[in-house]
Amino acid sequence: MEIFWYIIIAVIMAVFFILDGYDFGAGIIHLFMAKKEEDKLVIAKSAGLFWDANEVWFVVAGGLLFMAFPTYYSIVFSGFYLPLMIILWLMIFRAIGLEFRNQFRYQMWKDIWDKAFGISSLLLALFFGVGLGNVVRGVNIGGVENGVSLYENSYFFLPLWNPEFSPLNNHPGIFDWFTIIIGVISVLTIAIHGANWIIYKTNSTINEKLKTTIVRLNIALLILTLFSLNFWRNLHNSFFDNFWDNWFLLLFPIIFFTGIIGTFFVKKFKKSGHGFMFSTMVILGGITSTLASLFPIIMPSRNNVNDDLTIYNMAAENYELTTALSWGIVGVILMTTYLIVRLRLTRGKIDDMEYGH
Repeated sequence: MEIFWYIIIAVIMAVFFILDGYDFGAGIIHLFMAKKEEDKLVIAKSAGLFWDANEVWFVVAGGLLFMAFPTYYSIVFSGFYLPLMIILWLMIFRAIGLEFRNQFRYQMWKDIWDKAFGISSLLLALFFGVGLGNVVRGVNIGGVENGVSLYENSYFFLPLWNPEFSPLNNHPGIFDWFTIIIGVISVLTIAIHGANWIIYKTNSTINEKLKTTIVRLNIALLILTLFSLNFWRNLHNSFFDNFWDNWFLLLFPIIFFTGIIGTFFVKKFKKSGHGFMFSTMVILGGITSTLASLFPIIMPSRNNVNDDLTIYNMAAENYELTTALSWGIVGVILMTTYLIVRLRLTRGKIDDMEYGH
């Protein structure tokens, strides 16, 4: 049952980053590239019509994590308390930026909420990437110092950074040069995804310009990805072990790199949805490849005193996992139905749809 719930939560998180990812990406594009009011309006609309439905997947993932891996839930929320509170506030400002923008027809009012929408979207993409970087790098579980755990041997707490700003320090912080690189990779991926979404769902005047921007961002994404993979391999010698032992897992990196390669041809696509399909593959392949590499670990330990946190030593009792199965199935069915209905109601270009007035 541990593996089953791990897969379900991973799928729901992947769906969240694919769906809400284009909202974040639209915000990043809105911040840096939307100059005309007509473009600002339609790009904000491309996120505003969907953000509330998309964020439900994040809430569901959190709820299922609490149900299936309650100890891990409490450990992560205490260890990453400050960045999680920052993410919460950024989500709030992103939402009210979208909802408040068109309430009054004063330019200063619009400019304030445009900045709230764009900056919060950018920082959300960065913080989620930094969070993934922390999971990949590992943390000092138990707060070991001089071979002795300062607190319980499954808990941790991270400062914002360590004095060396290095991922190799035995007492890592939330921010170091490796986690920031993963954060930048996240920003690039989400920006590309958002740009493809804008092309797919709107007739914005900057759509052709966005295609050139996508290619440039994709070059930077590929370079940083290869660099981070090389460092990660040196950080954890077992990086490729799961792939060598289970060849079917290679499907996930293939999906990732197929998405990156396909994105380079965005200018040649005749259908606007093809670019969005390839950026979706990048997100899906990146998340699944990371999880496949780490499995069954869900938080590596940076010391030799306390064990890694895995789906087996962090899971709830089997009775609880089994009992929750029926309700979990009902919930996933309801969520999927909600998504399908929402997408059907907003299919096609959204330029003429009403939002926020």
